[in-house]
Amino acid sequence: MRARIYQPAKTAMSSGQGKTKHWVLDFVHETAREVDPLMGWTSSDDTQSQVRLRFDSKEAALDYAKEHGIDAIVTSPNKRRANVRPRGYAENFAVDRRSVWTH
Repeated sequence: MRARIYQPAKTAMSSGQGKTKHWVLDFVHETAREVDPLMGWTSSDDTQSQVRLRFDSKEAALDYAKEHGIDAIVTSPNKRRANVRPRGYAENFAVDRRSVWTH
């Protein structure tokens, strides 16, 4: 079996870093997904694609994969840029703004 170990990124709908501190082991799909002709739902015969394991560290995930004979590929996370400065709503109307604010 093959799997991917990665640290998930934050969701696009939130500004917080919740659920990004742990590492995830996802199994790679062995068979392609199929569309059910009657209902139109997608399905797969591969039940391992439904399994998602969470670990506190990358080493714990690698140890689990090695112990169970899983060929794992580690994907390093993309870190957020450090120079992002939090801004307030009032800065949209500042006089020293680089571009002109219009509707």
